[in-house]
Parts: sequence; structure tokens; C-alpha cells
Amino acid sequence: MNTPDIVQRGGRVLPVVVNDRESEARTPANRLYRIPDAARDPFTPCPPAPFMRAGEHDLTRLAPGRPQASGEAIAITGRILDEDLRPVRRTLVEVWGANAHGRYSHVIDAGRNDAPLDPNFYGFGRLVTDDDGRYQLRTIKPGAYIARTDIGWWRPPHVHFSVVGSGVRLVTQMYFPDEPLNEKDFIFLIVPAADRDRVIGQPAATHAGDRAFRFDIVIRGRFQTPPDLD
Repeated sequence: MNTPDIVQRGGRVLPVVVNDRESEARTPANRLYRIPDAARDPFTPCPPAPFMRAGEHDLTRLAPGRPQASGEAIAITGRILDEDLRPVRRTLVEVWGANAHGRYSHVIDAGRNDAPLDPNFYGFGRLVTDDDGRYQLRTIKPGAYIARTDIGWWRPPHVHFSVVGSGVRLVTQMYFPDEPLNEKDFIFLIVPAADRDRVIGQPAATHAGDRAFRFDIVIRGRFQTPPDLD
């Protein structure tokens, strides 16, 4: 059988190597070894961020000294942990949520939510964990809001979290305990029943007079905090 040729534009003839797609010559001669998922830590320490301003961990005010937003001020504390439950230090945590009326400060929400905006609530904050992986923030407990009027689907109060590392981002939601809407929320119910406690903030000791919740986030591995599927 003759070796086929390819005729390029301009008349140039290039022979095709019949064995070009053979895999045998490329098969590794040595044994393969599985590289562990944690061979490289994607959550490297975050250097001091010049773009971050003082008070960004406090979502209850637009800036230090400004009026406090309406609603119940709460504190949320916790740790960011890796797959071995070791602290993840100096990593960026971003937080956002609806105001006390269940309204987001977002252009998309403006066209579908009639709840009022709060001029003193922006609804977004960020911080960097300390050397023990701890974080602490203050916000307004979000209100519930209707997500689908056609089926009467209401979303329970929840706070969004984003943990950012080099090349990895985990986004999840923290729900509140004893909220009747939790068991009717499609997004909450997607989380396997055995894992739902890991997306619910646990009551903690009050902080500076605020009701407080503890919410630890495991970034990956078998104990990973269930990611956001919203």
C-alpha cells in the first residue's frame, strides 16, 4: 500500500507518516505515580492588600463612623481550614448578602425585587484571615426574599462566602439555624442531608453585644464545605 500524500496549496507535496498516531512509542517506560491533590497548596498567603480599606469586615456601615444599616446586626466568626483541617492563613475571604428586607444592592435585583434598598447597606465586605486561619466580620442578618413567584419559592436568610486562593476559589452559603424556609429551599435541599449542618452557622457567644454565629469553612477534601450551587 502506498503511503498517502498531502498536497498543500501551491503544489507542495508532504508525505504522511502512517504511524503518526500510534501511541506505543509515547507510552511511559516507568511506573506512574498518583500525585496527591494537596501536592501544591493553592491557598498561598495573601500579602497585605493596598486596595483594602479599614472597616471592610464590617458590612453594617458604609464606612467607619457612618450610620448603621437597619436590621439586626450580627457577628460571624470562624476559621478557614484545608483538607487536613489545618488553618489556612492570610487568605482572602469575601462576603455578601441581602439587606434586612431581602434586597441585594445589585442591578439584577433591581428588576425583580420590590423590597426597599437600605442607603446605609452596601452588602459586600472582605477581609484576610490571620495566622491561625481565623476571620471575624459583622453584618446585618439578611431577610428572606422570593426567588420564583410562579412557584412561590422563597429563599431563606443566608450569607454568601468566597474564599480565594491562587488558582482556586470556593464559593458557599451560610444558612441560619431554625429557619422554617431552610427545609423548603431548593438550593439548601441540594446539599446532601448528612452535610447540611456544615452550611448552617452555629450559635456562638455574643460579640460586643451582637448575636454571633460560628461558620468554619473547609476549602477542599472529603470534609469540604458544600459549594454554592446557586
